[in-house]
Amino acid sequence: MLGRHRGPSSAVKASGEREGGLGAFIDLGTNSARMVLVRFEPGGGHSVISHVKEVVRLGEGEFFDHRLQPEAMRRATLVCRQFAEMARANGVDHIEAIATSATREAVNQREFLDLLEAESGLELRVISGREEARIIYLGVSSGLHLGERTALFIDIGGGSTELVVGSQREALLLDSMKLGAIRLSGLFFLPDESGPVSDERYALIKRYVQNAAVRSVQRIQSLSFDLAVGSSGSIENLADIVVRRFEGRPRERDDELTRSQLGTVVTELRALDLEARRQVPGINPARADIIVAGAAILETLMEELNIERLQISERGLREGLIADELMRRHPELYDAMDVRERSVVELGRSCGFDEAHAREVRRLCVDLFDSARDIGLMDLDDGDREILCHAAMLHDIGSMLSYSSHERHSHYLIGNADLLGFDRAAIAAIAAVARFHRRGFPSKKHPEYRALPAADRKRIRPLSVLLRLAESLDRSHGALVKRAAFVALDSAETTLEIDSASGDCHLEVWGALRQRESFHRAFGRRLQLRVDGQPATWVDPGVAGDPDDLEDDESD
Repeated sequence: MLGRHRGPSSAVKASGEREGGLGAFIDLGTNSARMVLVRFEPGGGHSVISHVKEVVRLGEGEFFDHRLQPEAMRRATLVCRQFAEMARANGVDHIEAIATSATREAVNQREFLDLLEAESGLELRVISGREEARIIYLGVSSGLHLGERTALFIDIGGGSTELVVGSQREALLLDSMKLGAIRLSGLFFLPDESGPVSDERYALIKRYVQNAAVRSVQRIQSLSFDLAVGSSGSIENLADIVVRRFEGRPRERDDELTRSQLGTVVTELRALDLEARRQVPGINPARADIIVAGAAILETLMEELNIERLQISERGLREGLIADELMRRHPELYDAMDVRERSVVELGRSCGFDEAHAREVRRLCVDLFDSARDIGLMDLDDGDREILCHAAMLHDIGSMLSYSSHERHSHYLIGNADLLGFDRAAIAAIAAVARFHRRGFPSKKHPEYRALPAADRKRIRPLSVLLRLAESLDRSHGALVKRAAFVALDSAETTLEIDSASGDCHLEVWGALRQRESFHRAFGRRLQLRVDGQPATWVDPGVAGDPDDLEDDESD
């Protein structure tokens, strides 16, 4: 269980675990310094308040004699002091600051740490390569839905490259190599060198990487992995260039790069001098001088490990620090839930949702979906079932803004949330199902429905109607329905059998009867209800109905 080890952290107070508050996490790397401010919610949710990054090049000129240079230390100290002042001005409860490759290898490490503490008041924690790999793994895997698959994680930094083989819940191998974009650039290029990179020079760099990585490659080859995931600035920027080069657009969250595409881009980058390289579409100009060295590491690893495609993650060390803190605060979220469910629950809690009601509606949705599929009422799969369950958990979160039209607010909040483990298409589907759990049958008159691909529109109607029914069956928020299941009578009619918990679920039955028209429109069958074995008929419950719950007449 390498990935679940938890080291000591200054983020945990002696008085015990905190439930909420504001924290700052600082990552001082070989190339850049980053800080993220995070607000922690009592229920386990969190939100990023601010994220800042500055290029400090702490490792510049270090890797010849492993000595941090005075100017580099001055730059890093100045930036960290600004970060600390910003964090304290925002009223943070704690600051956790870590340093990686450049600092851990420096023979004058103590001098730098003392200087930084004196100037900024920060106690910098210098972590090992394997600990860096562990935290990166937590950051990337906590935002990735692996299921039963195993992944190889590659993170190329300025001074080191971390490699992890892991599943959703544990790291099987943690490795760190002394290979980084700044380190290799310093070894193979003069400080003022700015010309194109010859084939011979590039082959020499790749041979160096191959020799330095041989033991790590052998260890990885003794295991197996189903996909490869790349993170860090170098890999992200190479992916930016690849997508611009081959797709003519900015990179999106779900994009990948192939080994062939990488080879083409690297050849083109090497043919340019430094100034021309800075003009390449998609490149970060600040990385133009180290991008070739970073590409040599990635291309060599993809060749040695026979990787044809690399999935790109924008998560990494800083997200790992947050995940590590959340694991300490709320171990139940990480021990019992996969990344998708955890992300959904965190969003719901951050919106102050009625979690008991949401879980009850989800349970009823599962009953309805499974029985509907069993009798051939619809031809949907387990992926659709999962979409319905997540929509059920989040269908009411828009109420935090206003109950009136809260289904539209829910759609907006879900659609614009960075739900981890989902691609954009799945997030859009969840948002659409939640949008139509009340007020309006899904039709092309609705922009939220019209914007969906045709294949997704086909499933939104039945899923949203199942959610409407499940919501109706917990209308009083009292969990009064023990079981609900569809029974097929014939091709024209379907019965929904309801078993009550106490016999007093009239409001729920009334709500479900109100959904008969939407059921007919979605499934092409009439809907009848039986409650505790008896036919249910329309009975005015003696309360005013919610006018927002009425169907509209919009058609395709």
